[in-house]
Order: sequence, then structure tokens, then C-alpha cells
Amino acid sequence: MQYAVLVYETPADLAEREDPSKAASYWAAYTAYSRSLVEAGVAAGGAGLHPPAMATTVRLRDGKRHVQDGPFADTKELLGGLFIIDVPDLGIALEWAARCPSAATGSVEVRPMLPPPPTL
Repeated sequence: MQYAVLVYETPADLAEREDPSKAASYWAAYTAYSRSLVEAGVAAGGAGLHPPAMATTVRLRDGKRHVQDGPFADTKELLGGLFIIDVPDLGIALEWAARCPSAATGSVEVRPMLPPPPTL
């Protein structure tokens, strides 16, 4: 079964990506995590995301499109990226989530993926 491993980080964690004194260790942790997913044969996709300030939120209200720059919600933890893993069950997905670097400072949400819709 495929699971999305959604990586939520604090603003300070996300800032480490761009800090010359911290970026190398930040990216090294995610490189090691990604490598372990691939080596275990469970990696099925994923991507890092630009910071929330780069987001654009779209809502449709009364037939009109409303566009807002930046994230929709003001939260303490921000979605920094996701991994898609293919593992037998939720228990194993949770084990992989616990190994994600942001589990120590932010949070990691695990969600089962829906199968593709049937072809019409």
C-alpha cells in the first residue's frame, strides 16, 4: 500500500535550508533519509517544497475564484515536503515516518494514498 509521508517543519527548520552555516547538515539528514528509503525498496516518489511564502492559495466561492498569495493557514509548523512510500501496512509506514529528520523538531503525518479512479 502506498502512504504519503507529509513533512511538517518549524519556520526555524525551514530557514536552515538557506543558512550557509546549517544547510549542509540539514540537507545531509534528508539525503540520508531518502537514501535509506531507496535502499529499502520502499521509495515511490516525493518532493521538497519551497517555503510557504512561495505558495498561492485558490478558493472558489459563489462561482468566483479568489487567489491569495502565501499559505491559507497561519500555523506553527509548515509543510516542507513529502515522500511517497510503498509498504505493506501502516505500522511499517509509521516506522519510516519516525526516522524522518523533522519528526524530532516538527511533525510527520502519514496518510494512505487513494488508488487512482477507475477509467471511464
